[in-house]
Amino acid sequence: MLTNLDFSAEWPVRPYAKRELAVAYAPEISPGSALNRLSAWIHHHERLREELKETGYRPHQRIFTSLQVELIFRYLGRP
Repeated sequence: MLTNLDFSAEWPVRPYAKRELAVAYAPEISPGSALNRLSAWIHHHERLREELKETGYRPHQRIFTSLQVELIFRYLGRP
């Protein structure tokens, strides 16, 4: 049963373009600013940054893999 607290249906774990995910976390600001904000969150969250690095994440990649999205959702919550 889908409840108001079940966001997994709206934001499933799957590959996302970096811009798409950034805008989902900060829809009130420009896409460029949203990307900067998401990058800053990742940069300042040491555990998330280290676990992303273990998946092969590089700051200039344009798409997050499903595994990377799963980590982002674990540490930052779903958008």
